[in-house]
Amino acid sequence: MALNKIKQITQKVKERSKKTREQYLERIQTHKGKIQRKDLGCANLAHAYASIPKHIKERIKENKDLNFAIVSAYNDMLSAHQPFKNYPDIIKQELFKNHAFGQFAGGTPAMCDGITQGYDGMELSLFSRDVIAMSVAIALSHNVFDGAFYLGVCDKIVPGLLIGALSFGHLPSIFVPSGPMTSGISNDEKSKTRQLFAEGKISRDKLLESEMKSYHDIGTCTFYGTANSNQMMMEFMGLHLPNSAFINPNTSLREALVKEAANHMTQNKILPIGELLDERNIINAMIGLMATGGSTNHTIHLIAIARAAGIIINWDDFDAISNITPLLARVYPNGKADVNQFEAAGGLAFVINELLKEGLLHDDANTVMGQGMQAYTKNPFLIDGKLTYKDGIKTSKEENILRNIENPFSKNGGVRILKGNIGRAVIKISAVKEEHQIIKAPAMVFHSQQEFLNKFQNKELQKDFIAVLPYQGPRSNGMPELHKLTPPLGILQDQGFKVALVTDGRMSGASGKVPAAIHMSPEALLDGNIAKIKDGDMLLLDAKNGILEILIDEKEWKERKIPKLEKEEIFGCGRELFAGFRTQTSSAETGAMSFGGYFE
Repeated sequence: MALNKIKQITQKVKERSKKTREQYLERIQTHKGKIQRKDLGCANLAHAYASIPKHIKERIKENKDLNFAIVSAYNDMLSAHQPFKNYPDIIKQELFKNHAFGQFAGGTPAMCDGITQGYDGMELSLFSRDVIAMSVAIALSHNVFDGAFYLGVCDKIVPGLLIGALSFGHLPSIFVPSGPMTSGISNDEKSKTRQLFAEGKISRDKLLESEMKSYHDIGTCTFYGTANSNQMMMEFMGLHLPNSAFINPNTSLREALVKEAANHMTQNKILPIGELLDERNIINAMIGLMATGGSTNHTIHLIAIARAAGIIINWDDFDAISNITPLLARVYPNGKADVNQFEAAGGLAFVINELLKEGLLHDDANTVMGQGMQAYTKNPFLIDGKLTYKDGIKTSKEENILRNIENPFSKNGGVRILKGNIGRAVIKISAVKEEHQIIKAPAMVFHSQQEFLNKFQNKELQKDFIAVLPYQGPRSNGMPELHKLTPPLGILQDQGFKVALVTDGRMSGASGKVPAAIHMSPEALLDGNIAKIKDGDMLLLDAKNGILEILIDEKEWKERKIPKLEKEEIFGCGRELFAGFRTQTSSAETGAMSFGGYFE
């Protein structure tokens, strides 16, 4: 039954995408035969090989052996990306053993939302994804490569790398992760400390001490936000080596997996990424998102990724998938565990095996391992120095973190679509208690996060209300995450007040216990109805039934005008450089893509 429903949803996507998918496949097929390394002029080739050591240059100029691009988001400020420093050399050495070559083709920027959260730099975050995609295109534009390795982990980085990779869809590709940092203090303890600081009960020094015990080493943050949701999706799409997502950095097993990525690429026939990734992979990623309670950011990013491959998905597809996918994992902010505990309890191998048992995945999807998802039900081990895969466990090691499909945490996935006379929005309810899933309260309209925080500090918010933050969409200011609102809203909820959030902006992948209707579409700057809401308007946010409405007379609502706001030029922190991105970006519901042209 479940498989039939998945096939029905997938068929709708295929029919909707028929023309654009055919055009995409035709383009990458044309590109495959258009320019090859052997066809380049001698001066072009000499430039490409100039920096290569002489003993390699003698071999590569024959054009007989394969040459692979390495594209990396390495920098040593981001904990998740610092481990990539030595990956290119490891990959090159393994390729050379297999009579192939590797060149570091280019780097991409990688910013951290955890650092820019609540500040001007956060307004660059969403569009950094598109900058990364364009950086990939620049790196691969030299036409001397037979395949590519992509090194990246965090929020906008992996979607950007994948969108860029799909623009060179004629190349076989493998994504190589770095893994999560080891566990520090518990996420629950970290959250409580933040709340105590917001209440003025502890000092800034104590807060910093807590945060540094949480974010304490190299690797991704250990909560299940967008970064780790990225890694989950890459496994569900079959673009990683199986279950390489959550192996810690600087371990022998992690290094063995990096080497194996190079060996696997040269020893196996991997489909070009544009052919490999089709509607089945995208639907599998969506299912993984719902089954694990992943980040709401992917209701934007996955749409953009799919569009880059000529596949058109929408929020209704997410809603339909959520309705048939049981929630099998509880990882912070949807539970107390971190991703290391999730991995120890059974990890992605367990989740994928459970979903396959019930026919809740496309088991005929193509992956870098070949056809089918069975390889992803196995875990890697290093036995006598050799990388070995064994079947994953069949029973969860910790039922508070992972459950079998017969006994899920919820019969439905963690993401819902809200609809009504205000517009359409996304809400993540996997961490929201049932008693908070329906909120009826008057609106309080804010024009910035800071205005909200000031009123909170002045104790002006001790009442039932729904906070409304318009003009936070991609066209307005780049759609920053509004994560700074989470602690004060959580405090008000704990004090017994009925509170919620409605915005055309984003919340972090760590959005948690307070109901938040986000990504409101159309956004305010595109004459969305969210801009018409006034202080005191009664709102209904009903996550159980997928409703978001303003409760006033229909005629009055239709006649109400959107207040005219003068558009101010945005300066500071480089935001003025992104004016073109804001001007031509598509809506959140269509992926918030700023490329224009084909993607409009």
